[in-house]
Amino acid sequence: MCVIEPSPVVETRRLLLRSPQAQDVTRLAALANDVDIARMTLRMPHPYSNDDAENFVLAVAGQDPARARTFLIEHEDHGPVGVLGIFEDGDVAPEVGYWIGRPFWGRGYATEALEAGVVWASRNWRRRALVAGHFSDNPASGRVLEKAGFLYTGEVRSGFSRARNEDARTRRMVWLA
Repeated sequence: MCVIEPSPVVETRRLLLRSPQAQDVTRLAALANDVDIARMTLRMPHPYSNDDAENFVLAVAGQDPARARTFLIEHEDHGPVGVLGIFEDGDVAPEVGYWIGRPFWGRGYATEALEAGVVWASRNWRRRALVAGHFSDNPASGRVLEKAGFLYTGEVRSGFSRARNEDARTRRMVWLA
């Protein structure tokens, strides 16, 4: 049975994964307004404004908790550093996506948050598989996914990236319990 928590909090050694709130809008906009982050996502626009961040927080608040969960990634010393989402998107299993603000790249936060998110989905949604993808020109994201236990499927999909304003090739991966 799926456990539906209205606003789950997941703790790791250095991070807290929680629902984004209104007080996070300015920080989210500041971190996400980076073309090098936005261009590695399908849905994120660039430039990314306070209005975009506010709409994001409102959309997250309206998510069906049985089909989607979006966490703000908060560091104990630095505050919000990124976002992790797990959502049903018509694929064979829920999809995972994430981004980390540029000042926090290379510190292992993405891997730590992703590992915690996988455990959360496995325990709370009783999922034995998750899927993810990364753009072919973003091998660093592939390494993060590999460290969290994802394996390449061999599938490559094309998807429209809002920030790029063009299609991008996505290498697909899967995590199996």
